[in-house]
Amino acid sequence: MAQITLKAVSKIYSRKNGTDLVAVGDLNLEISDHEFVVLTGPAGCGKSSVVRMIAGLEEISKGEIFIGDRRINDLPPKDRDIAWVPQSYMPYPLMSVHDNLAFGLKRRKFSEAEIKKRLKAAAEILGLEELLERKPNELSSEQRQRMAVARAVALQPKAFLFDEPLASLDPDARVRMRNEIAKLHQRLQVTTIYATHDPVEAMALGDRIVVMSNGTVQQAGTAPVLYREPANAFVARFLGDPPMNLVEGTLKQDRDSFLFSENGEGTIAVRLPSSEFPGARDFVGEPVLLGIRPEDIQVAHSPKAPEKYSGAFPAIVDLVEPLGSDTLIYLQTGAHTLICRSQRGADGHEFGHRSQFQIELEQAHLFDFASTRRIGPGA
Repeated sequence: MAQITLKAVSKIYSRKNGTDLVAVGDLNLEISDHEFVVLTGPAGCGKSSVVRMIAGLEEISKGEIFIGDRRINDLPPKDRDIAWVPQSYMPYPLMSVHDNLAFGLKRRKFSEAEIKKRLKAAAEILGLEELLERKPNELSSEQRQRMAVARAVALQPKAFLFDEPLASLDPDARVRMRNEIAKLHQRLQVTTIYATHDPVEAMALGDRIVVMSNGTVQQAGTAPVLYREPANAFVARFLGDPPMNLVEGTLKQDRDSFLFSENGEGTIAVRLPSSEFPGARDFVGEPVLLGIRPEDIQVAHSPKAPEKYSGAFPAIVDLVEPLGSDTLIYLQTGAHTLICRSQRGADGHEFGHRSQFQIELEQAHLFDFASTRRIGPGA
């Protein structure tokens, strides 16, 4: 097992036109021994470059990487004592599953007895006992990825590096393999770095999640913290399905509260206690973003006319999507399109109908419009 440390690590690609592309910029990250850290973000954010630099498959442009106390910048991949699982594992097609799994161990000069012991354990963990004599072309995509993970397990490395390992699988297989990888970590407790563009996968797997954009870390923390206390609007929108609603508006002070009003012809107006949003004082009269998770908007059923700034607002129903236990209701406020995720359904509200909705104000967020950093609550 091992701690992995990245100190001001950068990956810079030279373009044909003479300019540089910074894929990763001055990244500082420490992964503790036994920790499962997920790097996530959209395509091109730099997460795979980070994993490949740790694996030794990409040259480090700047900075240092350590496994334990050992600097590994110049070590070849075979000497780093890590196991890399790629998105599309390409086994040797003429070898059996058994021989593919044994290949790396034989190259490392393990004894036949040790190879047999390791293969037996890895095959049992990944459910491959009945497939060892098959050829790779006889396996499903999911079974080939199980084989890739088993190959990594058999190496018994100091760390696992997963680079989008489930991206090519169908949704059901992704869920099964995600569960297998989670159980694998619980069982083996090997330091693990896992790159994925899928925020659901990231939140399901990671002890800690590192959200990246344009080669830089936007926020790192546990899934609940990142979901309920996003550092900026990018993190707020990236982690969540459907993503957080962001409403442009302005603030004004009203004694011990801030009053938010949606821009233009928008219908949203809310009162926010200044004690919960102390940083908002600097943004009175300035453009801000009100952040509302879809599950924090509910269909209002009260026949009474709502008080202004109570969080109740009228909206036109654009679309209703029943999802079984939940219903997604797409709304038009006049200035924005919002999504409400309701467990009570749309209650007969259909396309084109004007209805009342209620924001759970204690769950609302504010962001600076210019920098998009969160300014409350508690920020």
